[in-house]
Amino acid sequence: MPVPSLPAAQALALHDLVTPTAHGIASRMLAKASGGNVTLFSFDAGQALTTHTSAFDALVLVLEGRLDLTVDEARVEAVPGTVVRLPANVPHAVDAPEASRMLLIMLKDLA
Repeated sequence: MPVPSLPAAQALALHDLVTPTAHGIASRMLAKASGGNVTLFSFDAGQALTTHTSAFDALVLVLEGRLDLTVDEARVEAVPGTVVRLPANVPHAVDAPEASRMLLIMLKDLA
């Protein structure tokens, strides 16, 4: 079921859909369905998501800034225009050395 706060049939600027939080992380879910969800994140410089796992595969699309991701043991620097796949049940973390925005797409295996 779509998240009702996002209007249909409009071209919306991703930059305007989440308000950055000083010294924090802001997020806004753009869509949610039984097969997964799409969430927009804004990180202030120096913010991070500590190591965790998810039951879903995920795609991180970097929109602004730079994110340093750790996926299992691999370190990945992601910049605007890049995508990083986070496999389900694999430990991962996100660090924002500068103010950054990302789109997180979580995909549930329906098989």
